[in-house]
Amino acid sequence: MIKIGMMIVDRYEILEKIGTGGMSDVYKAKDHKLNRFVAVKVLKQEFSENANFVSKFRIEAQAAAGLMHPNIVNVYDVGEESENHYIVMELVEGITLKKYIEKKARLSVKEAVSIAIQVSMGIEAAHNNHIIHRDIKPQNIIISKEGKVKVTDFGIAKAATSNTITSNVMGSVHYTSPEQARGGYSDEKSDIYSLGVTMFEMLTGRVPFNGETTVAIAIKHIQEEFPSPREYVAEIPVCVEQIVLKCCQKSPDRRYQSMAELISDLKQSLISPDEDFVKVADPDEEASTRMITDKDMVQIKRQSESRDSMDEAMRLKKDVRDRDRRDNDRYYEEDEDEDWDDDEEDYDPKMEKITTILAVVAALLIGCILIFMVGRTMGVFHFGANEEEQAQETEQVEMIRVVGMHVDEAKKALLDLGLSPEIKYEENSSYDAGTVLKASVKEKIMLDKGTNVVLTVAEAAEGVQVPNVTGKSQTEAESVLTKEGFVVNVVESYDSSVEKGMVISQSPEAETKAPAGSNITIRVSQGAEDNKVRVPKVMDMTEMDATATLTESGLTVGTVTQVENEETEVDLVCYQSYSEGSYVDKGTAVDLRISSGPSQKTYRYSESITAPTEAPEYQNGMEVWVTLVTHDGTQLLSTQTTTFPVAANYTGIKSPSGVIRYSFTVKTEPTTVTNPETGETTTEGGGSEVKTIERQVNFTEE
Repeated sequence: MIKIGMMIVDRYEILEKIGTGGMSDVYKAKDHKLNRFVAVKVLKQEFSENANFVSKFRIEAQAAAGLMHPNIVNVYDVGEESENHYIVMELVEGITLKKYIEKKARLSVKEAVSIAIQVSMGIEAAHNNHIIHRDIKPQNIIISKEGKVKVTDFGIAKAATSNTITSNVMGSVHYTSPEQARGGYSDEKSDIYSLGVTMFEMLTGRVPFNGETTVAIAIKHIQEEFPSPREYVAEIPVCVEQIVLKCCQKSPDRRYQSMAELISDLKQSLISPDEDFVKVADPDEEASTRMITDKDMVQIKRQSESRDSMDEAMRLKKDVRDRDRRDNDRYYEEDEDEDWDDDEEDYDPKMEKITTILAVVAALLIGCILIFMVGRTMGVFHFGANEEEQAQETEQVEMIRVVGMHVDEAKKALLDLGLSPEIKYEENSSYDAGTVLKASVKEKIMLDKGTNVVLTVAEAAEGVQVPNVTGKSQTEAESVLTKEGFVVNVVESYDSSVEKGMVISQSPEAETKAPAGSNITIRVSQGAEDNKVRVPKVMDMTEMDATATLTESGLTVGTVTQVENEETEVDLVCYQSYSEGSYVDKGTAVDLRISSGPSQKTYRYSESITAPTEAPEYQNGMEVWVTLVTHDGTQLLSTQTTTFPVAANYTGIKSPSGVIRYSFTVKTEPTTVTNPETGETTTEGGGSEVKTIERQVNFTEE
């Protein structure tokens, strides 16, 4: 179990969860050894006990580990600790292309082509390393904050030399190629098709085919004509339209044959957008004159040998008939009826039988060759490898001895060899539980990597029979399994054919035996995915706009509260209870919080105000008018006193500073002045004068 703050192999500190998928969760972590942030993908707990899932998880790491390219998310490390299988990858701060398209509705032609070029360069690097991605879609393309485009998630990638390349593995159905949809041979040109669909979505803001079920969409990819993006956006240049249509041809032979060709045309479309330079294969060219390949020559020779055999038989028959005619001149003198009678008389049943047999054999041979060629073209036959496939040798490993080992050690050893272990339990009181009793393959046998090896493992004789809970409600299933002493793990899944809340499947299967207290995983239906609605983004909207947006999406507004928030402007939404992009039931109430602006700091002033001794005119005992005013104009004190200090204790002040103002009256003595010319004396001055002194003060933050 992964927890925030834990350390993996004393190196990677888990900081936060940043994503989740069908098989794994992704966390942001810090690599303390190299002092950098990384992404750690961890296989979900419910799948870690399944050897097939662990094998697939390792294959993903192996497929991507050898790829180092600026347009591919790089893999740094892979390992296992405390039953946690993990992959350490480059951390890319940004958003997926899918979210970027949703945010902008659709992209400009220039931006879409620029992104497509970067994606193509990443895929080209994978193809050059004989890796086919097989799940190219906007969700697996990340745009970093710096604008760099990177391809990620090689979860169903396969090496081009793999003997399982024709396995029925299909990526997201909206982007899958026709050959993947029908379970046929998929190669580099399948990635080109998926990239073409991705370009279509970037340019138009929608996918080319939609339907109520995944099967219906897959059938459209196989049968229906691919729509033109110009039908939805007329300003798309013809050359860009032709690039998309060429990528998405039904037949792989009519698509771009390599990423290099596609990149060349994409770059040309930026330089000359008004030119129609894309060469799209014409279906009528199937009947046109073309160069004969070595492969075609082999087929022609086979058919020629068959025809030669049939021609030899026909020549033999003709020679016999000509010889008989030369022996009897009446074949050239009698009438037509007589010729017919003579032909009947010269009929040789034995020769006719030989000729017929040879003709039938030749026809069957030619028919088989034609059926084989047509079937191979359509992806029906895979056993006849072409010259390129024959040149690709599957890597093999030598089977090791696992009998007597503990099942965990055996699984790890086989996985390290690249084999796929499958576990079968058998009650056996003679061996400790978990001991491998036998393997489906003997030691020292050479096997292709990825080969399935069945291990028969001893379990205690007192194993409990797993009850059948498929088709039951989640509550009933949990009750039945708990009663038998099992621990229940629940995995939710969408399934339009199973009622919401009912169990779709279980693992281990019913009627098998498992140790008491072991985990039983049940997959519970959430109903059809169409019953859910996607939560829109209402952050930074006014309350009125947010309410309208939620209502249009089939949701309702829950509790609305005002909160202080320094990052969001006043009167805008700063929090929504369901995150953008999540799926919830229709009518779900979404709580909102409205920003009231930054929190208001307050201050206090608890001091004794001393006398204004900085004024030389001030004398003790003078009557002084004292006022305390904050810089925002709030008057806190106004008093008249003859004694100091004056106590001041104020809280909740909103300004950080203020001024103390002293006012007091100063009396002056009169002076006598004598005029030196006249000797006249006068009295000047005398009376009183108001003096004002100000003192700046700072308040203490509460």
